[in-house]
Amino acid sequence: MASCSSSSSVAMQLLVGVAVVLAVAAVPASARRQPVRLLLYVHDIVGGAGQTSVVVVKGPGPANPSMSPGNNFGDTVIIDDVVTEVTGGPSLSSAEVGRAQGTYMLASMARPVFVVSITVAITSGPYNGSSIVVAGRDDTSEEVRELAVVGGSGMLRRADGHVLWRTAKVESKLHAVLELDVHATVPVPSPAAARSHGIHCS
Repeated sequence: MASCSSSSSVAMQLLVGVAVVLAVAAVPASARRQPVRLLLYVHDIVGGAGQTSVVVVKGPGPANPSMSPGNNFGDTVIIDDVVTEVTGGPSLSSAEVGRAQGTYMLASMARPVFVVSITVAITSGPYNGSSIVVAGRDDTSEEVRELAVVGGSGMLRRADGHVLWRTAKVESKLHAVLELDVHATVPVPSPAAARSHGIHCS
């Protein structure tokens, strides 16, 4: 009887092991993820030549004491900012690789805090034609802010992660340059999806 019990135990362990292997093998490629790293400059120009952002809602106030006069709680800005590569530095003369489109709102009555919701549409490089969606709290009094990657499209579909967001340079009172250091993951594409995007899968 002891021998039969031992044999049954071994058989059960083998069956469990096979089931685990089959379960892992059955996980679709869409459930596995691969890293994405992007480093970009975003040029927010609030007035003058080449303006890329416009106040669409003037907040009723009160005025924000941590900012220059004229900045009210609830101010909402819509943007179509130029995105450039980092190899040429934080200069508007660097190669354009996309546009950052969306809104930011002054969301604190006392601190320079904005709530941001933007889509970065990429128009050059390996992710050409794709986009990534960023949202979160931007406290401009902090050197580095962390915002969330909440989605994407194309090769960045279902992107998830975070962005380290900082003010790289203030060109003038009308032109600020933001650095977006994107740390994200996306699902590993299936062979069919990879071929449709021109990706080689080994």
